[in-house]
Amino acid sequence: MKHEPQTKPVETTETELKIDGMTCASCVRRVEKALSKDSGVSNASVNFATHTATVHHEPGLDPSKLVAAVDAAGYAAKVIEDDIHAHHSASEHAEHLRMESAGELAKMRSNLILAAALTIPLVLISMLWHPRPELMNWLLLALATPVTFWCGRQFFTVALKALRHGTTTMDTLVALGSFAAWAYSTYALFRHTGHGHMQSEHIYFETGAVIVTLILLGRYLEAKAKTRMSDSIRKLMDLAPKVATVVGEDGERQIPASELTVGMVVRVKPGECVPTDGKVVEGESYVNEAMVTGEPMPVHKTISSTVTGGTLNEQGTFAFEVEKVGSATMLAQITRLVQRAQGSKAPLQGLADRVSAVFVPIVILISIATVVAYVLLGHGLEQGLIAGVAVLVIACPCALGLATPTALMVGTGRGAELGVLVKDGEALERAGNVKTVLLDKTGTLTEGKPRLTDVMVFGTWTEGDAIEWAAGLESASQHPVSKAVVARAIELGLPVRNPETFEAVTGMGIRGKSNGKEGLIGRVSWVEGEMGPLGDRERQVVGELVDAAKTVFVARVGRDVAVFAVSDVLVPTAKAAIDELKALGVNPVMVTGDNQRTAEVVAAQVGITSIESEVLPHEKAEVVEKFQASGSTAMVGDGINDAPALAKADLGIAMGHGTDVAMETAGITLLRADLRGVVQAIRLSRSTLSTIKWNLFWAFIYNVVMIPLAAFGMLSPMLAAGAMAFSSISVILNSLRLRRFA
Repeated sequence: MKHEPQTKPVETTETELKIDGMTCASCVRRVEKALSKDSGVSNASVNFATHTATVHHEPGLDPSKLVAAVDAAGYAAKVIEDDIHAHHSASEHAEHLRMESAGELAKMRSNLILAAALTIPLVLISMLWHPRPELMNWLLLALATPVTFWCGRQFFTVALKALRHGTTTMDTLVALGSFAAWAYSTYALFRHTGHGHMQSEHIYFETGAVIVTLILLGRYLEAKAKTRMSDSIRKLMDLAPKVATVVGEDGERQIPASELTVGMVVRVKPGECVPTDGKVVEGESYVNEAMVTGEPMPVHKTISSTVTGGTLNEQGTFAFEVEKVGSATMLAQITRLVQRAQGSKAPLQGLADRVSAVFVPIVILISIATVVAYVLLGHGLEQGLIAGVAVLVIACPCALGLATPTALMVGTGRGAELGVLVKDGEALERAGNVKTVLLDKTGTLTEGKPRLTDVMVFGTWTEGDAIEWAAGLESASQHPVSKAVVARAIELGLPVRNPETFEAVTGMGIRGKSNGKEGLIGRVSWVEGEMGPLGDRERQVVGELVDAAKTVFVARVGRDVAVFAVSDVLVPTAKAAIDELKALGVNPVMVTGDNQRTAEVVAAQVGITSIESEVLPHEKAEVVEKFQASGSTAMVGDGINDAPALAKADLGIAMGHGTDVAMETAGITLLRADLRGVVQAIRLSRSTLSTIKWNLFWAFIYNVVMIPLAAFGMLSPMLAAGAMAFSSISVILNSLRLRRFA
């Protein structure tokens, strides 16, 4: 979806409306059109998933005029501020939406079950019992009537709304086809009373019932995918702890985090999450800020350092002064970005919907023309009605309605088997049109955790000697770099002994005795200041590793020197995935909060030429919008900081090892930490879209051939119903070919 610049008034006000009565994508377009008619409205965006509308308008415009415009279009509207849930927290509102969606889904399921329960015996009696007693035909009427007019009432409601505005939808054809079959069968039931055999030949109650039931099944499966739309908001809000430890004159006490006010002092212990934004006033620690920066290295916090609500305190205890609460916090801002991005997405407009505006009126005209022609040519009204009903039945959109959902069902099912979880059909369809893929660096292109990647030894040390000595000393430290050294020693099977002496020099390194040898390990400048300058060769190695954007430190015992480098290593399959993306004609772009130099090094290793570096969390969504101007854009990420960009993108793809929020916000989740899943998702989407197009092609060819036959009386409604069933089966079989996708 391209984001074209729009001309807006200098000052606008935003009003949110809750919309009731929308059943399809055409409803969304109708509501948007109704809201945009007022000259004071600059932009109206309707979200089908949440049934809400966001309207930007002049400050003086009365919101009641917007409500009236929606009502005039045939739908119900309410200003959200007037709703009883308007002042709930974001998580409470999200939970309300989830419960509301679950309730709607339960209603649809009950309606579908009732329709199927009545339709199955109706079909069995109609198709297998010939000729049958008149009493059974009256039973068919009793079975078909509630299916057509109660279970299928939504089709008639939408068709009438469309008629009021001079348009037609697929629901129009469903309503007409099912009603025509019921009406003609009821006419025949009375017309041929007393002639059981003839009566049975002219009754097609099962045709209308099958039409309604099959379409209801498709609608239910579509709605089922929409029930978790609000989960990402709820999970975001759950990141902040519910209670906080406040430090006061009378000591420490715990209060609900929602009661925190600016100026309070809060203590955070190891393993606890920071409850809100503020500045450290006491102590020091390492805080994992991956949810904000996406970077794996915990950040050292000392007095005057800023801390962010929702981040995890990994080591040490500190106290901070509250500077922001509620909607002003970073977590709340990220939440709003996700909400806004989700709300800005237009609902999917299926291919069947796009052609129905032309197809449906033509079919109706042909049916009416057929009846009129039969009467004018002297063949009688009854023969004309039979031919007219046959036209409506043969054209009824079972194959057309199944063309998209069956392919999407099989495609998403096959994707799940391959470890590519697709949130809904819209996400799968969008994946096939992607032109640019934005890739977060940490946890996507790289493993997302620091590893000891280089060890260069000088003097009498071997590499094993150096790692064993360093690991012994580092084992007493909780610093992330220390953990990487110890992890490498364990990986190599080297013993990790407790140090004999240990002294941590804040911000510099460690002085101590390990394995009987005393020395230093830490920053290059500190070690040189304590034990003299390094040799030229050692300095050269340090320079090369620094140029490679790695974290470098040295260990020194007498004349023995070891240069260590720690970095976040590439995912093994990253380069192959980038090459495959390019082969598909997709442009890969790296987006990271890292500095330009680090970004360039990683990009060069995987073959990416386009880089967006030093990007803050709230700026990632802006980067997405920038690339959307030149085509459909996908965002791949794994962290909370990626959630707004994942929601804003035409398609969000989350790595399965990432956070729940990233996975809930994204349209596609990869269960394996393998970027080749992105390629697989795009290929699967393209295959599915191709299948849908072929399904639609055969459905239309079938109509092009069969409608004239029905119009010329060469197909009775019964044969038309059989042909309609055959076309539906052919569509399903074609869709099942996707199960062989690899």
